[in-house]
Amino acid sequence: MVAGRGVTHSERTSAETRATRHKLFGIQTWIALPEDREDMAPDFEHHKNAALPEILDSGVKAKLILGSAYGQTSPVTMQSETFYVDVVLDPFAQFPLPDDQEDRGLYVTEGSVEIAGDVFEAGRMMVFRPGDRISVRAGERGARLMALGGATLNEKRYIWWNFVSSSKDRIEEAKEAWKEGDWENGLFQLPPGDDEEHIPITQELEKTMPR
Repeated sequence: MVAGRGVTHSERTSAETRATRHKLFGIQTWIALPEDREDMAPDFEHHKNAALPEILDSGVKAKLILGSAYGQTSPVTMQSETFYVDVVLDPFAQFPLPDDQEDRGLYVTEGSVEIAGDVFEAGRMMVFRPGDRISVRAGERGARLMALGGATLNEKRYIWWNFVSSSKDRIEEAKEAWKEGDWENGLFQLPPGDDEEHIPITQELEKTMPR
């Protein structure tokens, strides 16, 4: 989903699902748009799991979700140079990060990895210097991790609640538009068919969010 100049969405769990025991595991990732595309029209794409390229090697099973890496390209439309890979490693398997990307990082979701003699457990994230050759080695339980990176953004980004921009003034405009609630003619429209409620900006929220 590309927010662009402003988008709303709804996340619902059915009554049938809520009535039973259930679980969901996932990672929500926000990628800032380049400054010259921040005001683009909102967009949405859906790609089935089978459409995403796999990267297979000895003890390595990886899925390229976004961007290009290891000679593969995801079908997802991107607005900047990016790579985002879900990697599953067998015990002691090794996995190199791309060396042709300026910014690179890892987030360990399961197990542990060793990098240059240091061990990192699940829940840790590492960001690496550009140009360094980086290879990770899974621990004795194996590992699952997200490998990510891409081109460096040259502009600062600000975030307030769900609003992200390179301009604080734009964030203030978005806040006012959300408060006004003109869903017909304003900046935001609520999701069709699910427009009977929304999360308001309250005084309590204003107090808890940094400026």
